[in-house]
Amino acid sequence: MNRLNRLRRTLVIAGVALGSGLLHAQQVPASVKLIVGYAAGGPVDQAARQIAPALSRELGTTVLVENRPGANATTAGDGVAKGPADGSLLWFAASPTVTISPNVQKMPFEPTRDLQAIAPVLSYYNVLVINKDLPFKSVRELVDHARANPGKVSYGSAGVGGSNHLSGELLAARTGTKLLHVPYKGNAPAMTDVIGGQLTMMFDIISTARGFIASEKVRAIAVTSPARNPSLPNVPTMTESGIADYEVGGWFAVYASAQLPKPLAARYTQAFANALKDAELKNKLEAAGFEPWLGAPDAVDARAKKERAMWATVTKDIKVE
Repeated sequence: MNRLNRLRRTLVIAGVALGSGLLHAQQVPASVKLIVGYAAGGPVDQAARQIAPALSRELGTTVLVENRPGANATTAGDGVAKGPADGSLLWFAASPTVTISPNVQKMPFEPTRDLQAIAPVLSYYNVLVINKDLPFKSVRELVDHARANPGKVSYGSAGVGGSNHLSGELLAARTGTKLLHVPYKGNAPAMTDVIGGQLTMMFDIISTARGFIASEKVRAIAVTSPARNPSLPNVPTMTESGIADYEVGGWFAVYASAQLPKPLAARYTQAFANALKDAELKNKLEAAGFEPWLGAPDAVDARAKKERAMWATVTKDIKVE
């Protein structure tokens, strides 16, 4: 009987220890940082700041946004990949750093090995905008000017290898023109120079460009989506503008250290899903031109794998300087 009681006590202690370990593994830190690899004011930063309050409510902790621009956002991803695996750092990533950058630059980390996808967040498309004082009213007029003035039509981007950089390279390849690429550390400073006339144009995410378009600080001449965007119904697609086989989109997703305990990762996944179902947040994101993307982490992995392979093919034919 004593042996049976001792066995029971051992099992109870083991169960308590196991339960305590699982609880600890799921414990959310007192403060969580969403690390953004671009300058403040850009589309990735704005989306992260819109989502942070809803995520904070879901997790019951403070959620802050921290900007760590540099090296096409790989600095931010590397910081999370090599940072503490306690859930205090999450990378609010834009797809180009996961799908394009590995094809065009040396990465300080390997996304598929050093990180784990936590949740899909948003999908988006770009819009081609030009300085408002330029006479061009269509892509055709812009392309005709570029053909007549090789290397003199400039466009800005958030950095070499980003989707808005390769959007310009793809336009040049499809039209047989030579465009001058000027990289920045984020979309916001590039847009500032388009407005100021230092740049001819840029491809910007629809959500952040809409305000500048509405206030007539820039002129929109085409969107990169397969169909017209509801928030810019009068702006034609690139295909409608005569650029065949042209569609460029992207997405935002959240990643954590590959070593983050699975129970805590699952808690974060559910928190993001719940936050994105919030009606007020959903309406704000959609009004800004974003499409909320709900799903499991493996949906992020599958999409990233497919698009990384696609961009590998594209970048073979495009010179990335």
